[in-house]
Amino acid sequence: MTLVIGVDGGGTSAKGVILDRNGKEVARGASSGAVVTLQDPDSAVTAVASAVRSAAMAGGVQLPVSVLWAGLAGAGSQMARQVMEDKLSGRGLADVVRVGTDVEAAFYDAFRSGPGVLLIAGTGSIAWGRNEEGQIHRAGGWGEHLGDEGSGFAIGRDALRALLRFEDGRGGPTSLKGPLLDYLGLDESRDLVSWISSATKGQVSALAPLVIREASGGDKVAKGILSFAVAELQIHVDGILKQLSPWDEDPVLALHGGLVGSGGPLRKPVIRSLITLRLKLFEGEVDSPRGAASLALRTAVST
Repeated sequence: MTLVIGVDGGGTSAKGVILDRNGKEVARGASSGAVVTLQDPDSAVTAVASAVRSAAMAGGVQLPVSVLWAGLAGAGSQMARQVMEDKLSGRGLADVVRVGTDVEAAFYDAFRSGPGVLLIAGTGSIAWGRNEEGQIHRAGGWGEHLGDEGSGFAIGRDALRALLRFEDGRGGPTSLKGPLLDYLGLDESRDLVSWISSATKGQVSALAPLVIREASGGDKVAKGILSFAVAELQIHVDGILKQLSPWDEDPVLALHGGLVGSGGPLRKPVIRSLITLRLKLFEGEVDSPRGAASLALRTAVST
């Protein structure tokens, strides 16, 4: 075993980290992202391969490396993992390919095999926890149709709904119309129906910063959307704590993702919402691609 690489991939980006046999970082790379779907697995395969090659180029590394461990959004089922492993194995990226979820990669970076609670809110959302007895529970993470409450996708979707509700008289006034239509290059609100039918999860999530900007400017509807998102994320964490109770000690909570990670616009509101829960805040930043690379290193040592 010489070198390993880990990739963290979601709807916004895919990031790779190469480690040597001693766990020292060699290089990083990035590409555009893609969520794993059985209908179109090749998009995620392309994103992972691009991130791997980007990291290899940055570090002057010749492929294949020993092990690739890819933590990918949408790879929660065994079928999805198998499809991705089979397709990635034929790309000349690594001798051994393993696929898990982006949540596993982030959790491993923060807690290794120990207890803790992880809340991710970016393009999607999920909470994941492990107690002192090793029991694991998840809350949310059921995708854009059944879950992702409190995520960038949900915020963007709710903003579009709020705009249309205002337009037809069912909702209150909002300043969201101009920014949303200008950003999307649309003339009328009715054009959103056509746009959303072909929009990706990442494209809808990209509307969240506009909502945050209008909320900071005083728009009550935008503020309500963000308050609802924070409440939903609190429910995620509360569900983990209840399902894995009793805890011997107050669990550590790690926040990760564009909305709640370091500098994220919802980080402080989410922390305030959790003030009544018995939690300790994780010190430091969660580095998902590094977690994926550490899992690749563990795989290399055990094989």
